[in-house]
Amino acid sequence: MTHPEEKLTELGLKLPEVAAPVAAYIPVLRSGNLVYTSGQLPMVEGALPMVGKVGAEVSPEDAKALAQRCALNALAAVKSEIGDLAKVKRVVKVVGFVASAPDFTGQPGVINGASELLGAVFGEAGRHARSAVGVAVLPLDAPVEVELTVEV
Repeated sequence: MTHPEEKLTELGLKLPEVAAPVAAYIPVLRSGNLVYTSGQLPMVEGALPMVGKVGAEVSPEDAKALAQRCALNALAAVKSEIGDLAKVKRVVKVVGFVASAPDFTGQPGVINGASELLGAVFGEAGRHARSAVGVAVLPLDAPVEVELTVEV
């Protein structure tokens, strides 16, 4: 199997620096053979590229790309804890939150941005259980937030 970071390069992506927490928490925690990330916003170089509600100020297509960025940020946090993404045995669970306009019901399609990236990077080991939840608002008015649980 191709190394996960080589796969990211093939996809035209690169792991960013781990995003600094916006409150009183740590970005990642290992307990036994599981690694949990805190919710990751789609930060790019310390800033949100878009804000607002999906289905209003943010299109579902843009939100899907932002969910991919959230997953990329989560992978950076995982790597900071375990040193090498090749140590990931499988992605166990993805939880995605979508700041949604009142009539928006496409949360699963938005969070596919994260799920599809994980599948592309880890293959069969990237298939996971998942929740995609619509919420009224997210920190900093982010459109999406994603957290991961991986087995190492």
